[in-house]
Amino acid sequence: MAINDIRILSMLRTRLEWAQSRQKVLAENVANADTPGYRARDLTQPKFEPAGTGSLDGFRPVALATTEPGHIAGFGSGATSFRSHNDVHYEVRPTGNAVNLEEEMMKVAANQMDYRTATTLYSHSLNLIKTALGKK
Repeated sequence: MAINDIRILSMLRTRLEWAQSRQKVLAENVANADTPGYRARDLTQPKFEPAGTGSLDGFRPVALATTEPGHIAGFGSGATSFRSHNDVHYEVRPTGNAVNLEEEMMKVAANQMDYRTATTLYSHSLNLIKTALGKK
């Protein structure tokens, strides 16, 4: 059995990839806090289905619709395999900007804790495998 076939490690890798993609989206929200008309975005959490009901690769990439051959592919053209969504609980300023810095920074902090937790679980899982193999 390859290490990639171990379901817990595969799920933890997916969670780590999601946290990295989410960090990028949250950083864009903070960077555009003063951009007129900008709306905060976020990624939906990956859903891990019980064994036998689906696969971890069930995520489809988010892509922009291009109706003309001359359209330029923008952000979200398959760069990440996680679905994004706009937060509907926001206050819009007169400039049309809907980014709340306090909420975004809370999301960044929570995302960092989730990432740290996933990396700790991943390393502990690898250490258990090493111990079982007598490598430690």
